[in-house]
Amino acid sequence: MQNNEQYDESQIQILEGLEPVRKRPGMYIGSTDLRGLHHLIYEIVDNSIDEAMAGYCSEVSVTLQKDGSAKVTDNGRGIPVGMHPQAGMSSLTVALTMLHAGGKFGGEGYKVSGGLHGVGVSVVNALSGKLIATVKREGHIHRQAFERGEPKGDIAIVGECGDTGTTIEFWPDEEIFEDVNFVYDTLRSRLREMAFLNRGIRITLTDLRGDKEHTKTYHYDGGIKSFVEYLNKSKGALFPEPVYFSMQKDTSVVEIAMQWNDGYQESIFSYANNISTHEGGTHLTGFKNALTRVVNDYGRKFKLIKENEPALAGEDIREGLTAIVSVKLTDPQFEGQTKTKLGNSEMRALVDSTVAEGLTAFLEENPAIARVVIEKCLTARRAREAARKAREITRRKNALDSAALPGKLADCSEKDASKCEIFIVEGDSAGGSAKQGRDRRYQAILPLRGKILNVEKARHDRALANNEIKSMITAFGAGMGEDFDEEKLRYHKIICMTDADVDGSHIRILMLTFFYRYMRPLVEKGYVYIAQPPLYKVSAKGTDDTYLYSPEELESYMEQFKESNTLPNVQRYKGLGEMNAEQLWDTTMDPEKRTLLQVSVDDEIEIEETLSVLMGDQVEPRREFIEENAKLVEDLDI
Repeated sequence: MQNNEQYDESQIQILEGLEPVRKRPGMYIGSTDLRGLHHLIYEIVDNSIDEAMAGYCSEVSVTLQKDGSAKVTDNGRGIPVGMHPQAGMSSLTVALTMLHAGGKFGGEGYKVSGGLHGVGVSVVNALSGKLIATVKREGHIHRQAFERGEPKGDIAIVGECGDTGTTIEFWPDEEIFEDVNFVYDTLRSRLREMAFLNRGIRITLTDLRGDKEHTKTYHYDGGIKSFVEYLNKSKGALFPEPVYFSMQKDTSVVEIAMQWNDGYQESIFSYANNISTHEGGTHLTGFKNALTRVVNDYGRKFKLIKENEPALAGEDIREGLTAIVSVKLTDPQFEGQTKTKLGNSEMRALVDSTVAEGLTAFLEENPAIARVVIEKCLTARRAREAARKAREITRRKNALDSAALPGKLADCSEKDASKCEIFIVEGDSAGGSAKQGRDRRYQAILPLRGKILNVEKARHDRALANNEIKSMITAFGAGMGEDFDEEKLRYHKIICMTDADVDGSHIRILMLTFFYRYMRPLVEKGYVYIAQPPLYKVSAKGTDDTYLYSPEELESYMEQFKESNTLPNVQRYKGLGEMNAEQLWDTTMDPEKRTLLQVSVDDEIEIEETLSVLMGDQVEPRREFIEENAKLVEDLDI
């Protein structure tokens, strides 16, 4: 559906210049690390997607070039280039040099826009060492160059053309960013997501760096229905095709796709104008309320839920549900600077009625599927009741006194959680060294016996029955799931300290899966860390022992001995238990010397996909993953 309003110079409104952007870039793109760097590309792609939502663009390409620049091209209408009525200069120059200048503020250039997610191409220009804008419009190719936000000459016509579109080529400013190297996989994930959310658009990502060119094209005629199929591909779906329904009211559009699988995790992702709203908001509330009501009403009507039984809880119904809730509206109101929660109250009712109408019709037209879904929900309720009883027992035992803590926990004396850290270690051997080597004032040690349960394949009641999981829940003190209470957390650094071998990696991913699924705020708030023990101890004659952390470090270190007759002795550590207490403290536990990796949530879709592939029941997707990535593994212990 095309918006037939004109898009010309009069639609470009100006709010202010670019000086504040270079002074405080974090205010505009969030940070100057890799996340902020990639945000530059997203800002430009957002503009192209806005053109697509208005009905004028079908192709977007992103190219990472050998010289470190990025180029984004679309076949939209092209940024207006004529003289701006207020500014007395080309509208292209205005759009690129004035903060908050664009066609999204007056409500006429774009009816629905993902724009204002950040502040667009002008910020990219301000934070680029160099930028070249090329616009195909009105039969001419127009071009203008900029350096650090300042025009380098006027806009010029450099050729003729029969089509339209915009190309922005930019070199991120090394004075601003900590790292100016774009990460292909990070971009691949976000661009794929945008193609799913905008049915029919074709987005191509090309990486010309390195020896071999990489190209991926994303184009989904099924839109968010294809998105749910993608997310469920490594899970056992309960019925063949995802359910899809949509509704439009005035300029607001709701799209919903959903499908249950035989797993135990809830995977619901919500978007407003293509922006991920991972904190939810009114649209997600409307979805959940309607879902709970419709399933219960259907179950009661057809006697699948008995009269004397309580209603199914929302969490029972959402177990194993994969869903995408996508809304598009003219004036989105986001809560907070980060725009992760939608606040428009009218969207609650619109999404609610969309689900009520669409899902009721689906269940009534597919009684066999409805029966399977409700049976799964009833089984989930029984498991939830068992899990609740197990939690209550855990809570009763944990009266917040040290007597209730796990017997194998070596606790610290400090009571201020912000100063405390706990090392989760595998086995008694490593646990013994860690307990002897630690600083007892603020470092606690919790040894685990063997591998914890893979919670991706287990219901909550089974997870809570696992002794190692119970030990962690009790030691941390904050509860789990919906009962999680950050205020009661006893340590602000939870450090996974496992062996540097395959088994250690497996134990670590099992722990991270548990934290993400059952104590997600731990990961989101940055409380979880991974210790980095050394891989090698090198003993050279006449020198102190040297600890090295990677094969590359070892190779570099050994260079100095090439001409020597006596090579140093190299010990490859297979496990933490091979180190004595002093060595473990010096290399891995001493805050003055150690390296810790902080675990963060960057891409929920990628995490969801990876966990279900690596930790789920389906063997085939895991085999494919291993075959695709085997070439990346250079140092594997057999």
